Amino acid sequence: MSADDAARLEALWAGEFGAEYTERNRAAGERREPFWRALLAERPCASVLEVGCNLGGNLGWIASLLPGRLVVGIDVNRHALGRLRQTAPGARGVAASALHLPFADGSFDLVATVGVLIHQPPARVADAMREVARCARRYVLCAEYHADALTEVEYRGQPGSLFKRDFGALYREVIPSLRLGASGFLSRAEGWGDVTYWVFEK
Repeated sequence: MSADDAARLEALWAGEFGAEYTERNRAAGERREPFWRALLAERPCASVLEVGCNLGGNLGWIASLLPGRLVVGIDVNRHALGRLRQTAPGARGVAASALHLPFADGSFDLVATVGVLIHQPPARVADAMREVARCARRYVLCAEYHADALTEVEYRGQPGSLFKRDFGALYREVIPSLRLGASGFLSRAEGWGDVTYWVFEK
């Protein structure tokens, strides 16, 4: 895949395709509060950034658990960011790409992606990981579909738009200084999409 694939996928998600995704998944975060409550209790944070926040299925819980703290989400889809104002009124939405985060190094205690790295083209996913880690002061969390080897999955008729792989192993390869603090599986029954998560510490 070429570097142009990153621009193609950003345009796809920024447009009607991304807006339709937002509307289909308006209830996606309803049962996720226990995970965020446990994670933030074990790893206290004064600031959180979610890269690819969509309408706030995660940030709604995070903002409620961290009242008055800095809680920010970025997304390429402005329709989703409009929904974020309703779902997570304690969070701030910013239109930006995972490949070019508009924040200084170490701006947030925790930087997270949930179901976002899977939509980065394989040629650029390491760049997105470096941006996430650059903006993190202490913790990096990713929760993504897992596969032992890079596996493309057809997604709603859009080729080259979803890739499963071992993102935890790739993070350790791309940024060897990260230390694995926790990992696990979050099932569909728990309000997630059968994803594997990793929490790293800088």
